[in-house]
Amino acid sequence: MSQPAIADYPSYSSARAHFKDVLDATERGRSVTVAREGHVSVVVQADRLQSFFFHSVAPRVELTTEDGRVIALMSGRPFASEGATVDDALDDLILSLREYAEDWEARLQQAPNHRDNWALVQLIKLSSDEQLLKWFEHGGE
Repeated sequence: MSQPAIADYPSYSSARAHFKDVLDATERGRSVTVAREGHVSVVVQADRLQSFFFHSVAPRVELTTEDGRVIALMSGRPFASEGATVDDALDDLILSLREYAEDWEARLQQAPNHRDNWALVQLIKLSSDEQLLKWFEHGGE
């Protein structure tokens, strides 16, 4: 069994007692670790984490037209949306992604075919609609 990483705060009580220091450190760009019952968690600024996922999770959005409708597909993922225009199809795709993120947290995260979508779900949760639109066009690996 591997040893857990050394934590900045060896217990949640210690982190709680120094919570302002934890937040101050993350504002300066540090990741702060907290140990609890043999597990180590990380506190990091949300915008830094969102930016990391923006660049490391590939959107793979493909647009096609069929019968006068625009179809937005995410290659390799079970998401397809449609609309009268590209903007409508992408807006519908964002709605589908937001619903998926809720379902993933509620019940899908342990399913074998959804288990590896943690980074995608975090990106969805940490992003505005505008950021997701930008991710469709410029994000990924």
